[in-house]
Amino acid sequence: MESFARKNDSAVSSCLWVGTGLGMVIILSLNLPASDDLRQSEPVMVSPSGTVLTLKGAVLTFACLDCMGTLTHRPYEVWRDPHSADDGDKTRKRKLVMHSPSSSQDMGDHQFAVICSEKQAKVFSLPSQTCLHVHNITETSFLLRADVVTLCNSVCLACFCANGHIMTLSLPSLRPLLDINYLPVTDMRIARTFCFTNEGQALYLSSPTEIQRLTYSQEMCDNLQDMLGDLFTPVETPEAQNRGFLKGLFGGSGQAFDREELFGEATAGKASRSLAQHIPGSGGIEGVRGAAGGVIGDLTRARIALDERGQKLGELDERTASMMASAEAFSKHAHEVMLKYKDKKWYQF
Repeated sequence: MESFARKNDSAVSSCLWVGTGLGMVIILSLNLPASDDLRQSEPVMVSPSGTVLTLKGAVLTFACLDCMGTLTHRPYEVWRDPHSADDGDKTRKRKLVMHSPSSSQDMGDHQFAVICSEKQAKVFSLPSQTCLHVHNITETSFLLRADVVTLCNSVCLACFCANGHIMTLSLPSLRPLLDINYLPVTDMRIARTFCFTNEGQALYLSSPTEIQRLTYSQEMCDNLQDMLGDLFTPVETPEAQNRGFLKGLFGGSGQAFDREELFGEATAGKASRSLAQHIPGSGGIEGVRGAAGGVIGDLTRARIALDERGQKLGELDERTASMMASAEAFSKHAHEVMLKYKDKKWYQF
């Protein structure tokens, strides 16, 4: 990153920060060729700056803040496609983009270096290399992951401990903001893949094919429903068009009807069979006897009507049998007449 490699440096330069497993931080100075043409031919000179910083535990992450406490982004090169057809006549060059605080270089200390290890976090003031804040994060366990992220227009240090706790510390003061027990590390896949992102989010692989996403920001929880996507766009169902008489007469296709809709009890104005309804009676034993007598009378009248209907059906059967016998006799006489006059000529009649 672009920082001060030595004490009392007047300008920032390209540096390589190296952290070891024993808590040692070494700053190496990188001398880059100033011209882009010489960059292809001259090598990069790497030299030790003599700056050594110490922490407790293996070093996990570095970050650099400007004098206002804003995260300083690492320099990067803008990639351009060399085979692009746009503006082929112009020579495309890769430009190194810096984010150095040029307007505040006349101040004393105008950079904060944030270093986090498995046990503690420290904030140094550059270029004086004075340790401003120290926070011992854990004594009984160790950190698996630590990242400097942006949250609610500020910068904080997010840590994931091996005992399952997620902790956040303010920067550059290292004041504890959050300490919550989330998930004990029972799978090494979680320890290897856990990472923090900006705006209070974190990710890890819960299985070889599944990504678990979580948040430790209340603002993100409040806006979670607005951030979820939809599989389809909800559209109101249009009303069915009225089917005209001529279209139904010459349409050529039958219209499907529901049997319950045509012949069901709902169309007849009756209640559903599954609906139980309490009908209060006249009250007392006398009311029950009267209702029972009325029911018996109705059953007697129904039986008499059925007997009369059976008698009428019997008479109808007898008339039908008599008509069938008459029709058979008529057919027999007609056949005999046809055979009698079959071979006679017209003049023999």
